[in-house]
Amino acid sequence: MQIPELERKSIHYRKTILSSIAQAGAGHTGGSLSCTDILNVLYNHVMRVDPQNPAWAGRDRYIHSKGHSVEALYTVLADKGFFPAEKLATMGRAGSHWVGHPTRKVPGVEQNTGALGHGLSVAVGMALAAKQDGHASRVFTLMGDGELTEGSIWEASMSAAFYKLDNLTVIIDRNTLQISGRTETVMALEPLAERFAAFGYAVRTVDGNDVAALVDVFAQMPFEAGKPNLILARTTKGKGVSFIEDAADWHHHVPTAAELAIALAELNQAEERWQERYATITTR
Repeated sequence: MQIPELERKSIHYRKTILSSIAQAGAGHTGGSLSCTDILNVLYNHVMRVDPQNPAWAGRDRYIHSKGHSVEALYTVLADKGFFPAEKLATMGRAGSHWVGHPTRKVPGVEQNTGALGHGLSVAVGMALAAKQDGHASRVFTLMGDGELTEGSIWEASMSAAFYKLDNLTVIIDRNTLQISGRTETVMALEPLAERFAAFGYAVRTVDGNDVAALVDVFAQMPFEAGKPNLILARTTKGKGVSFIEDAADWHHHVPTAAELAIALAELNQAEERWQERYATITTR
């Protein structure tokens, strides 16, 4: 999928995320919106997956370590055809598998996640297994920046470097906010790029809400032979909706009917600007 299509996908995904959270009456709005572009590019441009055969042995694997932002993952999996989009309407209902954290009962989900700090360890194990079995499969995992205070992250990082897992890509959704405030106030993380480099990663920093920049950085992998890849994606929490952007109280917040209407109107305007932009480009 080309960049203009990816840009439009992100707008559509944000509309679906907001509508799904509003209907379910629960959800992690800010974090889902911040990682939308990353998941969009991964599933529509980078990863080898087969929605008709989710267990295909040759597939790339994705672990959604920041499991609380599952609404973004469900939205992308539905769009890819892993399950009917109508299933999104069951989120939060009794008996539904579409719950507030990823579960393997949902087609396309590789691992139950949500207890923060565990996803990277799972991803390291998968990448190591692929290396040992001689498979070309790659493993990707997305972590929230607030998650990085978990000690298991750094234990797994030592293993990733020791086993030279250049088939592993770790992505940090660096929106600088967590449930209790700014990450640098709760537990300072910087200099983050240098810390991961010291643990043996090949590190690249990118605008995580710019699909063109994401396409470019993923095309460079592996960054260095024999080193795990680390993408420090600088994002904005709540990206795409003005009154949600960079607002800590939208970590877990359900839009009211009025807020949803305003948010969807903003996204519709973004799509109109997209149409105007590419109409101009194609008529030059």
